[in-house]
This record gives sequence, C-alpha cells and structure tokens, in this order.
Amino acid sequence: MIAIIGGTGFGSFLGLTDIISSRIETQYGWTYIERGLFLGQPIIFLPRHGHPPKIPPHSINYQANIQALGDIEVDYIVALNAVGSIDESLGVPSLIIPDQIIDYTHGRLNTFYQADIKHIDFTFPFDSELRQELIRGVQGGVDLKENGVYGCTQGPRLETAAEVRRMRKDGCDVVGMTLMPEASLARELSIPYASICFVVNRGAGIGNDLITFEAINLAIETSSYWISEMLAHVIKSKI
Repeated sequence: MIAIIGGTGFGSFLGLTDIISSRIETQYGWTYIERGLFLGQPIIFLPRHGHPPKIPPHSINYQANIQALGDIEVDYIVALNAVGSIDESLGVPSLIIPDQIIDYTHGRLNTFYQADIKHIDFTFPFDSELRQELIRGVQGGVDLKENGVYGCTQGPRLETAAEVRRMRKDGCDVVGMTLMPEASLARELSIPYASICFVVNRGAGIGNDLITFEAINLAIETSSYWISEMLAHVIKSKI
C-alpha cells in the first residue's frame, strides 16, 4: 500500500473516497491519517501539518508520522512538498523530483536511534525506482525537472536573499521546510521514499515577482492536477 504525505495546499487529498479517519498512537506521540480509495485502490493519506493544518514545519512530529506509517506497514511513501525555486529555469508553477537533499535544519528530532549507534547509508536519499515511476507518470504539458537538490530550512520564516544566494552556491535547486528529517526517518525504517516538489514561488531575491497568496494558490491548483496524474500512474504500477 502506498502512503501519500501531504503538505501545504494538500491538507486533504482530492479524489480520495470511502475515507476512514483515525488517530494512530506511537511511542513518539500520535498522528492523524486517512485510509481511503484512490481510483479504486487503497492508500493512506497523512497530512503532515495536522488536521486541520495548523502545525508549522519546525514543530511537526516527524518521528510519530513516519513511525505510524511503519507500524501500518506501508510499502512506499510519496511526499508532496511546496517549494520556492532557486534554479531560475524553474517557473511557477512547475514540478521537480529531487534526487538529493542538503539539510539546513537544527534542533529537530531526526532519528529513531537516540540510544543506539546506527549509521544508515543516505548517499542517495530517495528511492530510485519510485522516483523513476513518478517521472514515467508525467503527462504532456507538465513543466518538470527530473532531478535536483532540495535545500531544507528550519522555518517557519522564509529565507533571506543572502541565505538563498548561499544555497544556490551550495548547489540547491529549490528550498522548502519539510523534507527533513522525514526522508531520513523513512530510510531508517527501510520504507522507499520519494518526493514530488511543486514550485509555488521564487526564492527570496530571485526575480522581481511579488509573492502573493493568490499566485501561490493558483500554482497549487495547477500543480494538484499534474500531481494527481503522476500518483494515479504510480498507484496503478505498484498494485
């Protein structure tokens, strides 16, 4: 079974039917999930910002979220992440399937191994097979970058122009606040994990466009259609 983790703009999952909501208790706390059908196939939907979405990125209980999906024994996780573009070739809206991460966060509980010594291999943080399946699900007309580096910042504030310039020098293509430690925790539980990032604005200091909620909502609306097509392909391929 595939789990979808939704973020900004995806506090609920359009197209999910026969929904059963539940609160899952874990040793790290509780989390909210929805079990339902998407195109007739069972999936799990987990809104990472809570239900209703009120939890800021730095306060998300990433351990509880990923542990809950591990306890349910999901086979794959596809994360949906809103991002700002650093690579100027990435327009608004557009999609990117990242293949690398740089973690700029601090103070987040980022491992299940607080009392044990265990070093996971995180050379390639995303599952390559799942990434390729997402890419194969892209329909015509989608502005897609098939790889790139996600820079994960602490939040909840947006970045300064100087921080974005630094991230560009580091090699980041997009910036967001929620991919870490979500991805590394999934790796610790050996759950294949990949992300669909949707660009909703340009990073601070890039371009002259004024960031407005109207523009962000329009980008999310367009991206949601593209993402649904990709997820439909992946869910069918993983049956």
